[in-house]
Amino acid sequence: MKKKVRNLSFLLFVVLIMAFSIWGPEALAKYKDRAILDETHAQAVESASEGYRYTLNSNEKLYILSRCLNSQNLPESEQNALTRKEAEELDYTDLEGTYAFVVNHRGPSGKEITSEEIYEACNKGLDMLKSLAILPDGVRDVDAASYDATLYSAIDVPEPQNNVAVWKMSLSTSQKNYNKENRLIDAYIDADDGKIYEFYVRTSLDWEQLDPDDIVAEWGSYMGLTDPRPYEAANPLMESTPYFRKYVFSGMGNGETVVTVGFYEGINELFLKISK
Repeated sequence: MKKKVRNLSFLLFVVLIMAFSIWGPEALAKYKDRAILDETHAQAVESASEGYRYTLNSNEKLYILSRCLNSQNLPESEQNALTRKEAEELDYTDLEGTYAFVVNHRGPSGKEITSEEIYEACNKGLDMLKSLAILPDGVRDVDAASYDATLYSAIDVPEPQNNVAVWKMSLSTSQKNYNKENRLIDAYIDADDGKIYEFYVRTSLDWEQLDPDDIVAEWGSYMGLTDPRPYEAANPLMESTPYFRKYVFSGMGNGETVVTVGFYEGINELFLKISK
């Protein structure tokens, strides 16, 4: 009799275990679902379209910006005109091609230089370039009344987390018959640290008074770049002026960035550019 009771007890125990293994997980899941569905829960989600950026070194940022500027197949005058227009808002996921340079309508993320701060940041950058003898001391400060500032994103489209935020500072087109002597005409400025990637400046100097080797060496050190080397493929027809020197900095992977120091005679405009 006792043996029969033990067998029945064991059989009942096995049946209970099997029943729990079948219906237990489902019942537990329903209980958890009710706990979640009965309340509102918030979770932060980050997507590529929100402009997340990897931490890039100076050579990588320079390379991406250069490639993006060179992807604009427009003459310089048309590029300048384009930046004055109200551009259609774009999301990173809507971009085509390999590199893109678009107006950042979202504005600074909170860590970047704001529209109120950019003029002071630009002037600090100009002062630094003067102290390094990259620019002559006579170059004047910028201000909101005379200059337009637009925030851009330079984006590696296949890898949109590789992007660089830059401000473009330009002498306003509303300044007609304006004395441009010793004035900054255009510049691209890093939106994180205020360093100046590219500039066009009217000066009182001429090409013979400038040393492009010293200029690019000091600028490279200022930007935190590795030592430049002469661009061997340079030829006299690459620029619309005979007064220029080209240099190469390492970029991303096996890529390289070509930097040009040049001078437009007649208007006495010194430039350092990373674009075509």
